[in-house]
Amino acid sequence: MRVLRTLGVAGAALALAGCGLITPAASPTPIGRSKVGFNLLSPTIPGTNHARVRFETEPIFIVDAAHHLSATSRIVPSPPSIATVVGQLLAGPTAIERSAGFTSALPSDLVLIAATVRRHVGYVDLSGSLTELPRAEQLLAIGQLVLTAAYVGATQGLQISLAGAIQSLPLPSGGHATVLTVAEYAGLLNG
Repeated sequence: MRVLRTLGVAGAALALAGCGLITPAASPTPIGRSKVGFNLLSPTIPGTNHARVRFETEPIFIVDAAHHLSATSRIVPSPPSIATVVGQLLAGPTAIERSAGFTSALPSDLVLIAATVRRHVGYVDLSGSLTELPRAEQLLAIGQLVLTAAYVGATQGLQISLAGAIQSLPLPSGGHATVLTVAEYAGLLNG
């Protein structure tokens, strides 16, 4: 009985293995445009009133292995907004970046509530506080936000609030401020 069961399982395995046997082609096989369905080759989004989505790359700043801020890029919808770019920053480093030693000083459970830019000042409202971090990590986290926001229009500074309450945050040179500028955090950059 045991032999018959083993032979039956082996026969079924061979039969199933034969079903998946597809010999690879030496080169890709072109498919004619007329055979691609669902209007997938259209320059607009199928099923919409000629809507288009364009993407571009924007820099975000993460922490390198030497504990400096380093720029990397993310693909975001065009035109980029502070909300989409900061959202990408809060998502943290990619698997490839993590394997190269990159990290984020921002807490992993931090959630972006709102973000906007008015008169070249960025306003970011977060769900958690950065003041609970050790000072060195706190400066890197703030630097990540300030430098990233500057590339999407917050060139005159960034104001960070916690659930609507404006935060007075530390500066690398000492002291505290409610509007944080790129010039104050540029010293944290790698190179």
